[in-house]
Amino acid sequence: MLLYKQKKNQGPKGKRLLISINVLGSAGPIRFVVNEEELVTAVIDTALKSYAREGRLPVLGSDINDFLLYCPYVGQGALSPWDTIGSLGARNFMLCKKPQHVKEAGDERSAATLSRKGNGSWKFLQYPLVVALL
Repeated sequence: MLLYKQKKNQGPKGKRLLISINVLGSAGPIRFVVNEEELVTAVIDTALKSYAREGRLPVLGSDINDFLLYCPYVGQGALSPWDTIGSLGARNFMLCKKPQHVKEAGDERSAATLSRKGNGSWKFLQYPLVVALL
């Protein structure tokens, strides 16, 4: 008696990989299975969706354009969004937010200082101070 079904050949689907993605500040990696020919953008999208579904902290958001995927073992920079995930042969990745452009604090501070300069007058000294002595 046959107890299990025989699997059909998965030739056209390609090779599947179990990948692990670490997120900075999160408790542990996210693990899921992807197709070897999937693009990096699709993997980032899947990682963000599963991260949100699990209710992990810190909250990351859902815009895939705000994130970069790194492969720590290869040593190069961030992976190109149009690369396939299986092109490096790695299975462990790190998901990081893109660095935000920081405005120079000196510019904002100088503008705020200039607008406050006229308000710090000594008008209260124009009126005589009356101190009642009992």
